[in-house]
Amino acid sequence: MPKGATVDATRTVTVASDVHAPGRLGELTQVLPFELVDSVLEETKATQRRLRLLPSRTGVYFVLALGLFERVGARLVWEKMVAGLGGLPVVSPSEKAPRDLRRRMGVAPLRALFEVLAGPLAQPRTPGVRYRKWRTVAFDGCSSLRVPDDDRNRSWLGKNRARFGLADYPALMLMTLVETGTRGLLGATFGPSSTDENAYALRLVHLLKPDMLVLTDRGFDSGDFLEAAVATGAQLLARGKSTRRPPVLANLPDGSYLTRIYRLKLRVIEAKVTVTGADGTVVSDHYRLVTTLTDPRTDPAEALISLYHERWEIESAYFALRHTLCEAGCCAPRTPSASSRRCGPYWCSTRPSAR
Repeated sequence: MPKGATVDATRTVTVASDVHAPGRLGELTQVLPFELVDSVLEETKATQRRLRLLPSRTGVYFVLALGLFERVGARLVWEKMVAGLGGLPVVSPSEKAPRDLRRRMGVAPLRALFEVLAGPLAQPRTPGVRYRKWRTVAFDGCSSLRVPDDDRNRSWLGKNRARFGLADYPALMLMTLVETGTRGLLGATFGPSSTDENAYALRLVHLLKPDMLVLTDRGFDSGDFLEAAVATGAQLLARGKSTRRPPVLANLPDGSYLTRIYRLKLRVIEAKVTVTGADGTVVSDHYRLVTTLTDPRTDPAEALISLYHERWEIESAYFALRHTLCEAGCCAPRTPSASSRRCGPYWCSTRPSAR
């Protein structure tokens, strides 16, 4: 019988020199090379003025590592960063040093780094990322994130008011624009949860392009947002509030109709959506979809109703955020919320409803 052969594989990994070596962190520098981090630090004027034992470049990778290893403390995160650097003279920082490094560096480099990296991930031929010639993207906000209850956070986020006073941790509103096919972030902003979602979405509307089709929930049908989104040249498929009674300008063959909302000529599709959960739970609701795609021949109502299911991809992205990155922190929900329960596997059946 043939004997098995043993093969020794050797791989060369580039490591920064001297005090920059802990910035290696395994494969992370293949996504974020040293040159990119250095450029961002120089652009934001966050490069150290003198060569320290913990330079700014190492600080960027350290903060990213804190997000990757959220279940352990700063000291253990540092040990993971230097675990593969045996034989190199690596500094062992005190407990206070990483905190001082983060404060000295500030948030500007990380914000600039996100702006460089955020963007569509799919190639034009990637399946499931486009409807006809448009890339599908979605807006939505997440207000279930909690932050530590300290004076600095309370000063700008506030706290929820209950019957007998202030309660719970300060809440953070996170607003993102996501590519639905890949769940890749195109942009993000955050602030107090007391601010309306539309105000946050307007901060990101400039990221829309004419080759995009935007999917939104019913909280985004204000005049300011609709007009700003359409002005970018992007197409729109949004759920309208049930309290809105748009005028009927013309009935279309597929049961939809043309209307005017604010100064926009739009098309309305009435539909009944039935969701069947993995546990067999069935939930039905009436949907009123508003779209800039006004021709029923090229964009039938059935096709747009099916397309609107793609909006749930952003809910799944938030579900992953809350129950993986935030599972161990104070922002993890004590009990599953309605939004987190509905983010699980589901089956949908839809049909246009008769007007």
